[in-house]
Amino acid sequence: MSTAHPRKRMSAQQRRTVIEEAATEVFAAHGYQRAAMDEIARRSGVSVPVVYDHFPSKRELHRHLLERHFAELRELWRERLPVPGGADELGTEEVTRAFDAWFGYIETHPYAWRMLFRDTTGDEEVRADHRAVVDGSREALLPFFARLVGIPLDGAPDDHVRVEAELAWEVCRSVLQGLALWWLDRPEVPRARVVSAAVDAVWTGLERSRLTRTRP
Repeated sequence: MSTAHPRKRMSAQQRRTVIEEAATEVFAAHGYQRAAMDEIARRSGVSVPVVYDHFPSKRELHRHLLERHFAELRELWRERLPVPGGADELGTEEVTRAFDAWFGYIETHPYAWRMLFRDTTGDEEVRADHRAVVDGSREALLPFFARLVGIPLDGAPDDHVRVEAELAWEVCRSVLQGLALWWLDRPEVPRARVVSAAVDAVWTGLERSRLTRTRP
């Protein structure tokens, strides 16, 4: 007599989560154009029609994943840097912890990171989706980021302050993204060393700039 237990049936949400994780791996490994829904289904342990039950098209699945991972990164910043007073209450120790958590996400979600910043698809519609998600994520985070670095963006009447905030954001984004992509190819480098390099390159410069702006 068999003693095997029947496999517990997944809920719709659990199945959707499994599909998303498998799809992230496939998109990261092959890029959008070469990613196949049947491979996503196979890795998920479901049939192709089940994948389409959750996501009507490959493009919609791809965009959903972009939005999801960017949202998780935004939430990470807000959780790790809950500083009501903004830049005046923010120190290197707090920033180091936040950067460590951010690179921790990279370390535990390498496929997500490759999908966000290494997909070189030639599909113009998908590239437009990617640009729209990136721009939307920046717009969602920019006021929070500006407060952290002491730039009075909220209610700013002119474009000068907006440009200043965007420049500071681009410096931060470029350094963190570049280091993360480099680190994915050099996983033997300790995370603490990468975090230290990020803090030195980003926060030290932004803090110096803030003090210059606020100096009487």
